[in-house]
Order: sequence, then C-alpha cells, then structure tokens
Amino acid sequence: MLVLTRKIGESLMIGDNIRITVVSINEWQVRLGIEAPPNVLVYREELLGREPASAADEPQAGASGTCGEEAATGDKASAGS
Repeated sequence: MLVLTRKIGESLMIGDNIRITVVSINEWQVRLGIEAPPNVLVYREELLGREPASAADEPQAGASGTCGEEAATGDKASAGS
C-alpha cells in the first residue's frame, strides 16, 4: 500500500485521467473530490457486494468533474452535488 501525505487542496493522480483532491479535513473525516472519466465507476468500499436499494446508492461516475459528496464521505445528509 502506498501511503501519501496531502494537505487541503492538494491532489494525486491515478494514471492519466483520475485525480483525487483533498477537499477538507476535520476531526474525524477527510473529504475527497474525485475526478474521473464517465466509464470509471467510483464506489465506497462498504457498499461493494450489496445490491443498490435506490438511485442514491448507485455508483457515482466523474463524467463532468467531481463525484457527489455522498460518494466521498458516505454522508447522505450532506450530499449536494
């Protein structure tokens, strides 16, 4: 496992077309923004292996930029993409 240190606003690239940016940090959470092409599906690990119950639980693809906050944080209450 590669372990990196990043500050708010700093990014890392995976390949040539996936960018992960640290959006914010608080006591118990790190919020990440994920920019990826539309064909790259982004899942929260805890959702893998279960059947999606609704459209809100489906994967977020980065067609036009960043994924929704729910995909990055797991917090449905703060989702606002």
